[in-house]
Amino acid sequence: MSQEVIWSKRYSDAGDQYLFGTAPNRFLASRADLFQKDQTVLSVADGEGRNSVWLAEQGLDVTAIEISSVAVEKAKQLAISREVSINAIHADMLLHDWKTIELGNKFHWVLGIFIQFAGPEARAQQFSIMKELTHPGGRVLLHGYTPKQLDYKMGGPADINNLYTTEMLLEAFAGWEVEEVIEYEEDISEGIAHKGRSALIGIIARKPKP
Repeated sequence: MSQEVIWSKRYSDAGDQYLFGTAPNRFLASRADLFQKDQTVLSVADGEGRNSVWLAEQGLDVTAIEISSVAVEKAKQLAISREVSINAIHADMLLHDWKTIELGNKFHWVLGIFIQFAGPEARAQQFSIMKELTHPGGRVLLHGYTPKQLDYKMGGPADINNLYTTEMLLEAFAGWEVEEVIEYEEDISEGIAHKGRSALIGIIARKPKP
């Protein structure tokens, strides 16, 4: 069964509810002061739009990539209900030929919130794409789970190889200016799918200018 089918079923089974809620990810929202109006932002594996719609509400020019057509439609409806505009694109960020997508210029921000569906080889490709799409001087923001999340059994991948560590992220963004990297734990409540104690990690890295 393809990832698109798996995720579309999960989003469809949620019905009118939003699987991960409609409020933005807390790590993202708590760094609102870093975003500037009219900056361009790409949110990869964006889901049902909770993060992209919030970013649009902050005045950013938002493009969202999502593998599930069901989630894309729910994101569009969320944007309409909140009276903002997003460019929601149905595509697989790992398999799609990016040259065929009208993404415009490179982005001031490229975001990946809980995108740990990729193992080491696919993750290297994932990060490479995200780096390529970041404008020189722009930033990548990632937020996800650490291996300790396996102890909590609350959300996230079951494969330890898909989880982030500080060392792995620092290696992945070697040569970039790492403005923040933090591992922490907190109780999260995001829709019907993310609830409970979580072992989390976030990083913000700035792409060097030529």
